[in-house]
Amino acid sequence: MSTTTVPRVTARSAPRLDDGDGWPRLIEAVRESGLYPTRSKAEQVTRTVLAALGTHVVGDERVDLARALPGEAARLIASQVPATHRLTAAEFVDSVAARTPAATPATARWDVSSVLGVLPSLIGDDLVTRILAQLPAGYALLFGRGDLTPAP
Repeated sequence: MSTTTVPRVTARSAPRLDDGDGWPRLIEAVRESGLYPTRSKAEQVTRTVLAALGTHVVGDERVDLARALPGEAARLIASQVPATHRLTAAEFVDSVAARTPAATPATARWDVSSVLGVLPSLIGDDLVTRILAQLPAGYALLFGRGDLTPAP
């Protein structure tokens, strides 16, 4: 009798989205999360938010994030010059609003949460935890997590 071992996927070993269909799957996940009417709108939002995120994630977390995402998303992250000043979560949302024509702070927060909220299921909880550890307090909510850090 032979047994077949099925690899167990854990948050620590979240699979890289296949480059062939990874980008379309990411865009579809964002479209569904944000209730965007078109794939084009979801793609525009995804590109804007990932480019902004790419300026704030550094070091091993940046490398691991790029490795975990489909090729197009990885290029968006990796092509950004790291910021010299860390933005608060509210400032990050405002920076996305500034990059998005006709955006308001409310629509930018929706966009950011729609993109970042799908990342944990794609890249794994461990990597999200590591990313959040290097960002200022407040980002956890944008990733769909409760922010249980006490206020200073």
